[in-house]
Amino acid sequence: MTAMNNPVKTILVSQPEPKTENSPYRDLAEKLKVKIDFQPFIHVEGVDSSEFRKQKVSLTDHTAVILTSRNAVDHYFRICEECRFTVPDSMKYFCMSEAIAFYLQKYVVYRKRKIYFGKHVFADLIEQIKKHKSEKFLLPSSDILKQDIPNLLEKNKIDYKRAILYNTVCTDLSHLSDVYYDILVFFSPSGIKSLLQNFPDFKQKDTRIAAFGKTTCEAVKANKLRLDIEAPSAQAPSMTMALENYIKKVNKK
Repeated sequence: MTAMNNPVKTILVSQPEPKTENSPYRDLAEKLKVKIDFQPFIHVEGVDSSEFRKQKVSLTDHTAVILTSRNAVDHYFRICEECRFTVPDSMKYFCMSEAIAFYLQKYVVYRKRKIYFGKHVFADLIEQIKKHKSEKFLLPSSDILKQDIPNLLEKNKIDYKRAILYNTVCTDLSHLSDVYYDILVFFSPSGIKSLLQNFPDFKQKDTRIAAFGKTTCEAVKANKLRLDIEAPSAQAPSMTMALENYIKKVNKK
């Protein structure tokens, strides 16, 4: 049996541990008798108000906000508070998903606001945005932004301004230096960057790498790492399904 085909006993997922009891990862661990740990490889740090002002973005100039994540929601309202800007009741919110739209309830009275949402991908949300072309949009974001978002906004001639309100930062993983896992699971190129920044001498050897999404898979290969498990696919639309298919294959030997 080669190292690559060694049974899988331990998995490290580079995300926060799910808070819900009915997590598909918990089900996977119980079903296949494997140990699954969670450790975010990246985290976000807010840009302070003085740094924000250097971007010369006026909060008062905008009549609508495009929100692509919960982080964007949190940091938009944080910066508004730090800049002593009272968000008007007339503000329109365009959210990437219904879950992000509902998250707005943390800051606004949901039923009294004009809130629109897409179906998880920006191409869906742009259809809603196009119906409100007269608005002046603010796009709160991280320093890392998927290129299809500005591309679609510009292609559709949307009047928008991007504001970097938080940065994606590599987490200190030094406590994992002597810990071994059979599979490392990644969901973004930033996760790969964090791995190599924390462990510049990392040798993959018989560690399997699982990656979700085209850009993450490309980052694995670009850094000359071996991609063992890829998702989504026709056979495995989710990462947990991809992991299950792989583990069943190698653990039966």
